[in-house]
Amino acid sequence: MNDKKSMIEFPCDFPLKIVGKKTANFATDIIEIIHKHFPETPDKAIRHQESQHGNYLAITAVVHAQDQVTLDALYRDLTKHPDIKMVL
Repeated sequence: MNDKKSMIEFPCDFPLKIVGKKTANFATDIIEIIHKHFPETPDKAIRHQESQHGNYLAITAVVHAQDQVTLDALYRDLTKHPDIKMVL
């Protein structure tokens, strides 16, 4: 029997930081992945910031997570993207 408890209490607002190569479609691709799993996430909950030299883009998003399963699915899809360097 698995009695492991999550350290996260659901539902909750969960912040994500996604860093990747700044390509023509990077921001659009990432926002589409976020909306696939959390369609109710408003645009104001997603921010972008370029790196100092403009090679990378950091996207910060706050999603309203109902459960760990949905968060895990989001992380799996994000880490499959070829331009992503880090997801926190």
